[in-house]
Amino acid sequence: MTSLTAERRSRLVGSGEVDVSFEFFPPKNEKMEEALWTAVRRLEPLRPEFVSVTYGAGGSTRERTHQTVSRLVAETGLAPAAHLTCVSATRDEVDEVVRSYWAAGVRHIVALRGDPQAGLGTRYVPHPGGYASTADLIAGIKRIGNFEISVGGYPEKHPESATVAADIDHLKSKVDAGASRIITQFFFDNAHYLRFVEKARASGIWCPIHPGIVPIHNFRQVSSFGAKTGTTMPAWLARRFEGLDNDPATTQLVAAAVAAEQVMDLVDQGIRHVHFYTLNRADLVYAICHLLGLRPRPMDVKKAVNA
Repeated sequence: MTSLTAERRSRLVGSGEVDVSFEFFPPKNEKMEEALWTAVRRLEPLRPEFVSVTYGAGGSTRERTHQTVSRLVAETGLAPAAHLTCVSATRDEVDEVVRSYWAAGVRHIVALRGDPQAGLGTRYVPHPGGYASTADLIAGIKRIGNFEISVGGYPEKHPESATVAADIDHLKSKVDAGASRIITQFFFDNAHYLRFVEKARASGIWCPIHPGIVPIHNFRQVSSFGAKTGTTMPAWLARRFEGLDNDPATTQLVAAAVAAEQVMDLVDQGIRHVHFYTLNRADLVYAICHLLGLRPRPMDVKKAVNA
């Protein structure tokens, strides 16, 4: 991709031409419910293209996910995308969830196979009578309704894929099945993302590929999750957070600087959309969006959001 000139970058960021989307997860208790809707209220005025709501391993948050996306449809001006997996469920059970989303007014699904029932690092075994793969799931969703479908991509290769080429082939099968957008796993070296996009384009994948960005609220936690998903944690990144385990205030400042630097470099590379994994915490994400030139704008809110 061609880098932007400093002048063009200034115009781009200043004009707010960069689009964003946000990921939230459904709350498990009253305190987390309050945190979620505080984050929603904080970020909604930035007018994200969409917001996604995660779906726990094995569909463990099925009801909470449905309640959250239904409330987003009813009470906000946001366009919610509901995550959906096919782990530990029959086709009929998954289809029931899809129909319930349609009935609730949801028109965008993030289709994911889901982690193996025994946990990351173990072999995935499809549920008897269930959808065998993400591509199979996408085809099933499309039979039920004309949903917009996003899927996941791994800039550094999915841990279960034997080769990068095999991983790209698998990704293409999901796009060929009907996916219209790819949202990547988080990464910290933009070179991984740029190579991933180049390989995807070479294989005939032409849909948008949105980079997934996670502000590091807790370095140990993010590093642990990154190890499970095949995400490289560069040595320079570890040095930036060294000695901050018990200093959350400084960690926040460093995290904002690191994420803003990464996103600005992506803007330099011509990227126009960034997907933020918010972890239901809005302040860091809001600050980064501000640096991108995004400013609060009135929305057609259906009802006030009550925490």
